[in-house]
Order: sequence, then C-alpha cells, then structure tokens
Amino acid sequence: MAPALIEPIQPIALPISSKILSFQDAPRPTYAQPTKRVEYEPGRTAVESLEFYEHEDLRPSFPNLHWEALEEVPYHDKGLQGDPQFGNLLASATDVFDYNPKVGTEIHGVNLAKLTNAQKDDLARLISIRGVVFFRSQSELDIEAQRDLGAYFGKLHKHATTAIPKKSGLEDVHVVYTDGTSKDQRAVFAPTFLWHSDVTYELQPPSYTSLKLLSGPPRGGGGDTLWASQYAAYDLLSPSMQKYLEGLTALHSAHMQADGSIAAGRPVRRDPIVSEHPLIRTHPVTGWKSLFFNPGFVTNIVGIPKAESNAIIGYLNEIISTTQEIHVRFQWQKNDVAFWDNRVCNHSASYGFAPHRRHAVRVANHAERPVFDPAGKSQEEELNARFGLLQVDKDGARQSNYND
Repeated sequence: MAPALIEPIQPIALPISSKILSFQDAPRPTYAQPTKRVEYEPGRTAVESLEFYEHEDLRPSFPNLHWEALEEVPYHDKGLQGDPQFGNLLASATDVFDYNPKVGTEIHGVNLAKLTNAQKDDLARLISIRGVVFFRSQSELDIEAQRDLGAYFGKLHKHATTAIPKKSGLEDVHVVYTDGTSKDQRAVFAPTFLWHSDVTYELQPPSYTSLKLLSGPPRGGGGDTLWASQYAAYDLLSPSMQKYLEGLTALHSAHMQADGSIAAGRPVRRDPIVSEHPLIRTHPVTGWKSLFFNPGFVTNIVGIPKAESNAIIGYLNEIISTTQEIHVRFQWQKNDVAFWDNRVCNHSASYGFAPHRRHAVRVANHAERPVFDPAGKSQEEELNARFGLLQVDKDGARQSNYND
C-alpha cells in the first residue's frame, strides 16, 4: 500500500486543567455528515401529479361557436415608437444575452405584467429585430395581464379551430395542452411539416405573439420549442433566387386545420379560407426582407408549373428545417414566456415528453397585410456592414474543407 494513502492518526490534545477530566468531558472529533444522495435514472424524470391543478379554468375546451369572416382592421406597429437602444425596456434588466447572432434573446429582471407603454414599444422593436425574446419566471403575468399586453399591440386574434380555455370570455386565447393520456402524434406529421408560422392563411396574420407555460416537463423532460429566423432564411438564398422569389406569391390554406377538426368531431368556428401572400415580405419596423413561407400552411406557389412549385416548396422546407444557425431552441420552465414576431419566425414544438403534462396559453394580435417593398434590405448585409464583417460568399462551387 502506498504510504500516501495512510492517514496518520493524531492524538487528541486534552485541555490543561487542575482537575481530572472524565471521558464525557473530553472533546470529540467531528465528522462530515453524509450528503443527500442524488437520484438519477437516464432518460426518466419525475412526473407531476394530475389530481389537483391550479389552472383548471384554463384547460382546453371546444365550444360550438360560429364567427363571421374576418375583415381588415387598421394596424400601426408599436415597434416604430421604440427606442433603438431599448433604454426603457432594459432599465430594470439584470441580464440580457443573445442565443446566437441570428435569432433569440433572453432578458432577466423585467416583469412583463408591469411594463410601461414606452417599455412595450421597446419590446416590440426588440422582438421585430431578434425574432423571439424569452422571459423567465413571469408568475405575475396572469391570463388577463397577458391579454392586455397583447391587445396593446393590436386586435387580438381568435383561432377558428384550436382549443380555447374553459373559462368564458377568453375566446382570443389559444390553449396548448397535452398530458399522459394524450395520443402520441409523432407518426402523423413529417418533422419538416411541423415548422409553421401561426395562421398565415388569415388576411392579416399575427405579429407579436406570446406563449406562457403554465405547467410542463421538468428540466430534461422534453417539450422544447424551436424558432427559425425568416430574415436569415432569406439571406441564405442566392441573389438570383432572392430576385426570383420576390416576384412570386403563395397560397396559404386553412382547410387542413378545418378538416382535421371536423374529423375529430370538433367545431369549426369560422369558415376556412385561402389567402394569397407575397413569398418575400418586408418588415415595417426593420425594413428587412424575410421569407414568408411555412411548411404547415403553404400549399402552392402561384403562376408557375406545379412541378416547379413543389421543387421550390421542398427547397424552402429544407432551408427552414435543417439550417442550424438560423434556429434557436428554448427549454421551458414553469411561468416562462416566449414573445416572438410571427411575421419573421417559423416555430416548431418537439415531441417525446410523455407522460408529462404540457400546458401553455398563447395570445396573438393581427398585423398588417403582408407586403413586399423592393426597397427593403438584407438583415445580414446591413449588420455585416455595421459591424465591419465580410459579406458572405454564396458561391457553392468553391472548394472547401468541412469544419466540424
């Protein structure tokens, strides 16, 4: 045995005293108390009980209602009033950081339930630039405060087919709900199809959209959401492809959602429509061009042969779903809020979190009709010029070594 492994025993020094100490009086050595054992089983996390639930009134319901077709409403983007330095919003922030250069920012220390109008304007401006902004632990943002915040940005959208809360008067709230009794949906949709931008078939699809997690899997339990920047997707295209797509429009259809609701025996609260929108749009706040396409609702590209349309749709699907640098992935915790700009982001939920409950509420407001302004700019080119970075060489025929 190596000498270094033997701990020398030191005699206990008794205190000097005029009297003889008994055994009970002698000082005793102290030993470290054993710490609590870490419980861990790979791939398994504790499941929350479903017996008592504080958000019972926000569980999903499908009331048999019927609404008239939507009409165009005025819209003024609050982001135009925001401080370019976000000084009002960040005045109380304790931390702020980007997830990557293209998309996603997280802010700490800001209470969404107590924003001033100036802070809301800054928030809109930041979301329009970064695509999605995350806020942790927003316990004070109850459903009424979430609706009030959404309504500041514009008229709230009411979804024609998806769940709304059991509590009455919340028809403009979309409910996301899955628990251990829900059917597994992974076999129903191809992974690329799950990428979507909400209700782009509407005449005025949403802009600023908030989603708050009420209850979800614990850390490591799954249920993450991913976002993809459509600014960055546009910038991935060659100049020739950008120019080509800028002259095209696409059909966005609500019929698949309506047909799915009917097949499930649920009501369709507003007749499904098909809308034609530009394939490239320009953002009113940033002036940047973005792809306005998503696999979930775009069915055809107008004015070109079907084979050509299918090829372009397949190409754009691949860009959105497989280009990692335009993605941000968010791991939710209870009371977290994601706030994104539906005009310039696609998003996708992720499966594989059973048997956990995942319950969230979403509020979104109508934006302007999508428009393309040829005077718009590229996000990447503008930021590269601002930061003194080289512009991207898009010649894929160059020889290069892959860098992992």
